[in-house]
Amino acid sequence: MAQDIFGSETSLGPGRALEAWNATQRAFLAHDARTPEHLGAVLRESPEFAMAHAIKGLFLVLLGRRALLTDATAAHDLARALARDAGATRRERRYIAALGHYLSGYPARAIAEMEAVLDAHPQDALAMKLSHAIRFVLGDAAGMLASVERVLPSYDVSHPARGYAMGCLSFALEETGAYSHAIIAGHGALALAPDDAWGLHAVTHVHDMTAQSRKGLGWLDAHENAWAHCNNFRFHVWWHKALLHLDLGEVETVFDLYDHKIRSEKTDDYRDISNATSLLMRLELEGVCVGDRWDELADLAETHTDDGSLVFADLHYLMPLLQTGRRAASVALADTAQARASDAGDIARGYATPGCAAISGLCAFAEGDHRTAFDGLLTAWPHMSRAGGSHAQRDVFERITIDAGIRAGQIDDAERVLRARTNRRGGAEDTYASARFAMIAAARGAAAQPPAA
Repeated sequence: MAQDIFGSETSLGPGRALEAWNATQRAFLAHDARTPEHLGAVLRESPEFAMAHAIKGLFLVLLGRRALLTDATAAHDLARALARDAGATRRERRYIAALGHYLSGYPARAIAEMEAVLDAHPQDALAMKLSHAIRFVLGDAAGMLASVERVLPSYDVSHPARGYAMGCLSFALEETGAYSHAIIAGHGALALAPDDAWGLHAVTHVHDMTAQSRKGLGWLDAHENAWAHCNNFRFHVWWHKALLHLDLGEVETVFDLYDHKIRSEKTDDYRDISNATSLLMRLELEGVCVGDRWDELADLAETHTDDGSLVFADLHYLMPLLQTGRRAASVALADTAQARASDAGDIARGYATPGCAAISGLCAFAEGDHRTAFDGLLTAWPHMSRAGGSHAQRDVFERITIDAGIRAGQIDDAERVLRARTNRRGGAEDTYASARFAMIAAARGAAAQPPAA
């Protein structure tokens, strides 16, 4: 046995497999595009290493696609067999168990396994990051913060993952509304780990949430090297940049980023599709014609109507289907979600609340039935964090909710949602909020006018 880069005992001996394993872990923390390459090297050098197969499976389930579950299940089965025959440490067995729980539909139990690892091995940055990542899927911001805060004292400045842990802290602080502290933690993360794309993006979230678009653009421009190495996460950072430009009304720049960065590669990853669909929907809500850009996304979304793997993914698949009038596919997706809501498990509970109500609301909004849309979306609204993702990602649904209320003439309730959105952002009004407050004032003014003689 030998220790890995974070000081944990592994079933690997010294040599190339251990070097590749250390590289895998560090690359995962940095969202590095070479992560699969490093993991592949581990599996070639040491195919009997059960932990590597478990990590392969966990990486697959985090991609949120039903088509990948067969490979993830095979990885789990092989990891269990290898742990039994070739051996594995108690810590490594918890990773295998975590994968099993996730595959059974209980990612919260997978988190519990990672937290148990951190109880005994608080410096295990892989467990820290996986706990953070799975909580993100479940929309558990408070849990993200509590998890990283309890282990961070074990990460002194000499710990190779201190910067990445600070990046996770920054994001968790931002998602729980501690914006000034998030900025400090994010700057600290980049100082220690210049390739910490997660910490970089956490600071960008703060600038978005607090309507500091120019400052956010300056931050991103000054740190492009922090995400140049990334896997498809770089598309998400470009998406953030587009949001900042949209807030400034720079629509031509938004389209340029969309065409040449965000959708420069027509990938089928739900995270990439969510970037694209949510950006196009924001443009649509502002009355901007997006041309035929919905078609490519709808073609991809149409192949996922029976996924039922993540509420967050399905809500984003639904938008291009609705925008292109693909009623049969939209109904199929809604039916899958309804069936999924009756299953057991953490993911199924997200479909039950808020998934089905949100889907119903989005469908009605596309049909121009704004009163029904507002009813469904308002029902889902208090629970949308359960769909997963971040405040910035879920904001598109909040915008649609507010717009549906205004269009339905339910001004008081629409304003209530809008004010809650503004309060969550520290009272900062972005361009969207200012325009909607003006619409609400105009609607009230029109209602107060006496009828024409």
